[in-house]
Amino acid sequence: MDMPERATIIDVRLVDGPAEPETFDPFPQPCGAECIFVGRTRLEHHPEHGALVRLSYEAYRPMALKVLEDLATGAAAQFDCRAVRIVHALGPVPPGAGSVVVQVACGHRGASFDACRHLIDALKKAAPIWKREEWADGTTWSEGTPATPTSEPTR
Repeated sequence: MDMPERATIIDVRLVDGPAEPETFDPFPQPCGAECIFVGRTRLEHHPEHGALVRLSYEAYRPMALKVLEDLATGAAAQFDCRAVRIVHALGPVPPGAGSVVVQVACGHRGASFDACRHLIDALKKAAPIWKREEWADGTTWSEGTPATPTSEPTR
């Protein structure tokens, strides 16, 4: 059974410092499922640089916000979401803190799980957000997952 036509909540933000889940208030009706993914900084050890102190994120803000907005509205249409929130941290994020939050509300759990997974996978490929790893003795840039070009470059 399809849910009746309603406005969809789209909330995309880049925040300074860690990203944490929030409550949809009021919770969109008639949704019966909410899925929340929080990507957190893991405590890791680099063979050359020692323990991870923090991750630090940078972004091309206007483009990153546009990409996140497009992903959110696309997922809302594809998975019949009534609310989509994507919040990504910029700046330092210590171990245990949230780097990204993806939150969706849908009519049923299957769609909410599918939408959440789709969004985190897509934003890691498409959003112009870069991650620097700051270790006890040095820094590295995460290679991440490059976007796949749609055509061959011209020479």
